[in-house]
Amino acid sequence: MVSRPAERPAERLDDAEIVAASWDDPEAFGELFRRHAPRLHAYVKRRLGVTLADDVVAETFATAFRRRDRFDGRAEFAAWLWGIASNLIARHHRQETRMFRAFARTGVDPAEDGVAERVSDRVLAAAHGPRLAKALASLSAQDRGAILLLAWGELSYAEIAAVLELPLGTVKAKIHRTRTKLRKALPREDNDG
Repeated sequence: MVSRPAERPAERLDDAEIVAASWDDPEAFGELFRRHAPRLHAYVKRRLGVTLADDVVAETFATAFRRRDRFDGRAEFAAWLWGIASNLIARHHRQETRMFRAFARTGVDPAEDGVAERVSDRVLAAAHGPRLAKALASLSAQDRGAILLLAWGELSYAEIAAVLELPLGTVKAKIHRTRTKLRKALPREDNDG
């Protein structure tokens, strides 16, 4: 457990200090939710769909709060939090595989909420989505987790290594192999320039 910080507003504390402060002021933990929930929610939504995203994110933070005595500050709080989320996602991996298979069959992305962030991404997704979904469904849960933490979670290789509790070199090799598999599953685009 990390030592408790001096009295300062939660917004000015780093994550480890907020965890420590939450022992005296449990509401301080809400600042961690404010900081990390939006990015985590977007990632979980892409992994499990809109229906489960709220529940998994809420369960992630509830688990983190209950187990905050296990957070010792040696690792980044975000990596510890994403590790909890990854374990919860693993419980739902069958749902995720079904979601990707449905996407592969229908071409309709079940995680899409109807608002396109970028038109080009939607066009590309529409063209390659079913094949990509089929390829993602065929990956092992750990390979799929690593590549989606990178692509959808926008985590660095080091953060992914911390979340998956794997050596950095293993994560880099795993993502390289997974990208190769995914490239083979998608048609090549001709870029004449």
